[in-house]
Amino acid sequence: MKIGNYHFLCRFKTPARLPYYKGSTFRGVFGRALKRVVCALRMQECNDCILRNQCLYVEVFETPYLPHPFLIEPPLTPQKEYAPESPFDFKLLLFGHVNAKVAYFVYAFKEMGKVGIGSRVNGQRGLFKVEYVKHQGTVLYDGKEEKITILEIPDSVILAPRDFPEEKRVIKVHLITPLRLKYQNRLSPELPFHILVRAILRRLSSLWETYGDGEPELDYQGLVKAAKGVRILEDNISWFDWRRYSFRQDKAMLMGGVVGSIIYEGNLAPYLPLLELAQVVHIGKQTTFGLGKIAVEILL
Repeated sequence: MKIGNYHFLCRFKTPARLPYYKGSTFRGVFGRALKRVVCALRMQECNDCILRNQCLYVEVFETPYLPHPFLIEPPLTPQKEYAPESPFDFKLLLFGHVNAKVAYFVYAFKEMGKVGIGSRVNGQRGLFKVEYVKHQGTVLYDGKEEKITILEIPDSVILAPRDFPEEKRVIKVHLITPLRLKYQNRLSPELPFHILVRAILRRLSSLWETYGDGEPELDYQGLVKAAKGVRILEDNISWFDWRRYSFRQDKAMLMGGVVGSIIYEGNLAPYLPLLELAQVVHIGKQTTFGLGKIAVEILL
């Protein structure tokens, strides 16, 4: 599966006020901007539109039973107030064939800058300009030249656990943004290793089946069973609640998840390639907002 990791470097043109966690703000405005950019029949509802099967907006946002082909990693700074000329950055990850349409995404974020983001300051949301977009250090878009270069994105491969020897390892998993995992039909405030592994397998299998070469050939039951033998050495995770405003539902919503860090010990070598990919694609619910971002530190 192709994974495009696009780094946007931007600058505010007017004062801006953003929330503590900025993911839902970016994702919400981006959705409306992308629809304006690609929609040919603006008075038509998406469900009844004759162009539905060819529409990029529908493919990106109107697929309730499929994983979305994107996620946004917002600025993680606690800064809320921004003066004019303040720089900020964020990342956009695209999965699969939508990487070929990255120009539409860049243009949608340019349009976002004209509409503005965040709460109103002096009656106006924060306007910004996109100065550069880079992919792994290579400039994809230069705001001065107004040109977009389409890059070839290589496929990411899932390495089968059988390629790795058995050995005791110790790892520390950092939960960078709130992680929302459901286990037995409820959000779990705890994170035994087998619950983490279930979430990773579910995320990777759904992404690869939808946007890659099909569901990965992994021993799902065996991996989950073996994960129950991994023990927790140190648990420093806690529940964190934050609020977001939903334009679709026209109300504020409470979005909780676990944050912090946790140390595991056991036969972890088979899981390292899966954990490596999970760091990139995020896991759990509401990944499009940037939730479920983890970082793995190998201690032993």
